[in-house]
Amino acid sequence: MCSIAGFYDPCADFTAKQGEFEHILQKMGQSLAHRGPDERGVYLSQKCGLSHTRLSIIDLEFGKQPMSRSIGGHTYHIVYNGEIYNLKKLRQDLAARGALPQTSSDTEAILLTYLTFGPEFVNRLDGIFAFAIYDESHRILSLYRDSFGVKPLFYTFLNDTLIFSSEIKGLLHFPNVCARLDASGLNELLGLGPARTPGSGVLKDIQELKPGSSLTYSKLGASYHTYYQLTSRPHTDSYEKTIEKTRFLVTDAIKRQMISDVPICTFLSGGVDSSLVSAVCAAELEKQGERLTTYSFDFTENDKYFKANSFQPSMDRPFVDKMVGFLHSDHHYLECENQIQADKLYESVDAHDLPCMADIDSSLLYFCSEVAKNHKVVLTGECADEVFGGYPWFHKEHFLNCNTFPWTPDLLPRKKILNKDLLSKLDMDGYVKNAYETAVREISILPGENETEVNRRRIGYLNIRFFMQTLLNRMDRTSMHSGLEARVPFADRALVDYVFNIPWEMKAKDGTVKNVLRQAARTLLPDEILFRKKSPYPKTYHPGYEQLLTKRLKEKLAMPDCPLLPLLDQKAVTNFLESPKDYGAPWYGQLMAGPQMIAYLLQIEYFLRKYKVEVLI
Repeated sequence: MCSIAGFYDPCADFTAKQGEFEHILQKMGQSLAHRGPDERGVYLSQKCGLSHTRLSIIDLEFGKQPMSRSIGGHTYHIVYNGEIYNLKKLRQDLAARGALPQTSSDTEAILLTYLTFGPEFVNRLDGIFAFAIYDESHRILSLYRDSFGVKPLFYTFLNDTLIFSSEIKGLLHFPNVCARLDASGLNELLGLGPARTPGSGVLKDIQELKPGSSLTYSKLGASYHTYYQLTSRPHTDSYEKTIEKTRFLVTDAIKRQMISDVPICTFLSGGVDSSLVSAVCAAELEKQGERLTTYSFDFTENDKYFKANSFQPSMDRPFVDKMVGFLHSDHHYLECENQIQADKLYESVDAHDLPCMADIDSSLLYFCSEVAKNHKVVLTGECADEVFGGYPWFHKEHFLNCNTFPWTPDLLPRKKILNKDLLSKLDMDGYVKNAYETAVREISILPGENETEVNRRRIGYLNIRFFMQTLLNRMDRTSMHSGLEARVPFADRALVDYVFNIPWEMKAKDGTVKNVLRQAARTLLPDEILFRKKSPYPKTYHPGYEQLLTKRLKEKLAMPDCPLLPLLDQKAVTNFLESPKDYGAPWYGQLMAGPQMIAYLLQIEYFLRKYKVEVLI
């Protein structure tokens, strides 16, 4: 796992100022070094510059980048961030065509597959990736991103120059690329945030390559191509066949994603998702005479202050203990203190280059930094709820009929603390409505589906294309900030393609949430774990944390140059800070309630100040 960055201009001659542009490449790479602390490399030609930082996991000796290969007198260069899980099959297919790789690296396999099989080569890749290929002879740059956007890739055009980077910070090291917010960016930040419209980089003129798509740029201009999208299909398998096939797809995805030349570990919350991933990994490692290492997360004194609610009905620790005994894993219990969690709110913005999921991110950022002290690769249970229908909005009628994003059914908690003049300029309701309607138009409805089935299909699509992307962003940035590669087997393309079309009467048979996954995991987990009621990623309920956040926000708002002041209704914010918070009434997702609103405002303040963001409204 690594970082990539670079630039291309069909009208330029970067070699005329070689030292200057090599320095820019070095600066772009340096800003992304946390993603790949093991090696750095750059390439500069007349029209194109490429930068790469490397986290060595596969082919530790010969996987250096940028990597170049020549065929028929034409030279091609690649920089790549990701992991390819069907590397063995790719190498076999290449050998059958007489294209013999010189190394065992997946980087070379991607480039040779491109050269051997042509434009549709990307459909042969099973993995998580973002990469750039430069065809030096024909002067064409192509960018690609994996099917669900597990790996990030941002870009911008500055006149005729295309600049790209794994993270926004890399773009900002190119001359004259600036951080600016217009009305659309503010709506993304204040109305949709911490989610983002697919393709939006929030900052003006900065985009993110959409999942499952590519961008090709040459002297003829830019062209975009979608190579993968979720498709509605009739489900013809019987219930028994569905359970059998799901079991194979899940366990196969986990096993394939264990590929590594360095030791792996797993996150273990005691829920069905992470427990199943850990159980399959533990069994595979046991065959090799090895023991799985697992990690769980909690917060200081949460056993004292935890408050059960409909979104978070139970603590994790008793279930973690049960699974550790079941797996015989080498387990590590990690805890986060109030001060650390609050302090890392700002570092989370550094990792994302944007405000994010507040302390849900900052705590995970801390936990990943601790795991990274011992491991480079971790498998997680992320994305199972989006794929198998684990959230309350799949099951409760008022969510199904809300005609908006179900994780943000009401914009009022956001709007009531914002400056009224700003709100009138933004038309936040209209912006969110348009984003929702644009998204649901993308998915086809099957003949014969009733209104409830149609709503569930739409919510399922929104969860995968919107909500899951937010969690994948969180997992990538919080892990890669410390050079830890997080893998997400439940975001496997074959698995998601299949499960997306399983009818709801199977997915929630007999009222069992995520029934298909639970039935598929029988005999792999204890029943106590298998049928545990969903409880999401933990958060702190310590009153001292909210008090700490409140104090910090009041101090920020008391500063005359605070960049938040033009955005907020100060009287409304003061009332909000002094009123009791309902921890069970989230304004985003399941976890972001009153304290997380304070934390999100602190992140916005830091973001505006650190990145010297110009607000264009």
